[in-house]
Amino acid sequence: MKKITLLTLTAFGVFIITSGFMFKNIVKGIFSDKSEVAVVPEGAEAPSKTLYDFTVKSIDGKPVALSGFKGKKVVILNVASKCGFTPQYADWEKFYKEHGDKIVVLGFPANNFASQEPGSNEEIATFCQKNYGVSFPMFEKVSVSGDDQSPLYKWLTTKSLNGWNDKAPTWNFCKYVINEKGELTHFFASKIKPDDAEFKKAVGI
Repeated sequence: MKKITLLTLTAFGVFIITSGFMFKNIVKGIFSDKSEVAVVPEGAEAPSKTLYDFTVKSIDGKPVALSGFKGKKVVILNVASKCGFTPQYADWEKFYKEHGDKIVVLGFPANNFASQEPGSNEEIATFCQKNYGVSFPMFEKVSVSGDDQSPLYKWLTTKSLNGWNDKAPTWNFCKYVINEKGELTHFFASKIKPDDAEFKKAVGI
């Protein structure tokens, strides 16, 4: 008889019963250290590209040149609709409404972690609007890691391209902060919310 183990995920009040299967990546993502932060070091190499070199597609399929955000800080999120962190949509929408004139939030749906974003772009857009009233820019679903990683996320996670960072998203709702020059300055793990002191310092509020 296979040994049955009970894993209690108190952070969300759910119970997962498993037989011989390791939820290593799920647990790692859910319980990632709140202090998991990466900051551009002094003397970092100049990036070979900036955010402004990329054009991506909006969630309704229209091309968006990210150079349109010159002069503003940008927070890039990899989002998902069926994640324990999904309620962060409300936090980031509130943040965007309060600071969107200077700090833009960009949402990129991704299905990389436990298949927690299975919907189509249309379904995702409807979900975000209906449940959280999301008004910050949302983009078509992409891959944020692996062989099919999108060009934008390859830049965010490749030191030779962004100048210093090789940290890829560890789960849904990781954050990358870009300065007014289009340069990557910070990475924050999933648990970090807009009211976090380190995050507020990173974006200058």
